[in-house]
This record gives sequence, structure tokens and C-alpha cells, in this order.
Amino acid sequence: MAEQTYSITELAQEFDVTTRTIRFYEDQQLLEPLRAGQRRIYSRRDRVRLMLILRGKRIGLSLQEIRELFALYDAASDDAPQLHEFIRILQRKEQQLQEQMEDIKVVLSEISQLRHQCEKTLDKRGVDARQST
Repeated sequence: MAEQTYSITELAQEFDVTTRTIRFYEDQQLLEPLRAGQRRIYSRRDRVRLMLILRGKRIGLSLQEIRELFALYDAASDDAPQLHEFIRILQRKEQQLQEQMEDIKVVLSEISQLRHQCEKTLDKRGVDARQST
């Protein structure tokens, strides 16, 4: 039974990305399709890798981090080293997002205080602050 293959157009449609995006990941050596003349033939492995690349990008991983995970997976006879590295990367990303969330909370608090000050100033002048919204 032959392994299922995919065209670049099929993958682009399935994952809602451009063919240019897929070619970029190929240029970055994250995908390795076979060639039949000018045509690219993507394997199930390429499809899974594309899915993982897009998921990794969505959670904020760099292409370098994704490449390192793929290299670990390719080199390992078991997936424990890859999983440990992935945990480390996820912990670092989680910490970064927690810090960003704290920064956002501080900025939101400052904005709220400034808005209240402006509303009080307008109220003292007898101007309805709701006119600004």
C-alpha cells in the first residue's frame, strides 16, 4: 500500500496558508518534499511537520526552536529527549507570557487611573465625560 502524498496546493488549503509559506518552510529545511520534475510531493511526515510548525508558531516558538525539536526527534531512538526539550521551551514561553500578562495588567491599571482622572476633571468643569465615548 502506497503512502498518501499531498501537493503543495492541498496542504495550503488544508492548513489555510499560502503556498509561499510552505515553500518558505521548505527553504528553512523544515520540510523536505520529494520532487517529480518541478512538482513537489509532500509525504505524511511533511504534513505532520507542517502542522507542528504552525502549532509551534501559534504558541510563539521561533523557527529555530522548532528546527531544534525536529533535529532532536530525528536523532533520537526514543522521544524522551525531545519531550524534555519541548517542556523546557514551553516553560520558558509560559514564563514570558506570564511576564507580558503582568505588564499588560500594570498598563491597564495606569490607563484606568488616567481615564478616571480625566473624568473627574471634566466632572469638575460640569462636562459630561460620557460624551467622549
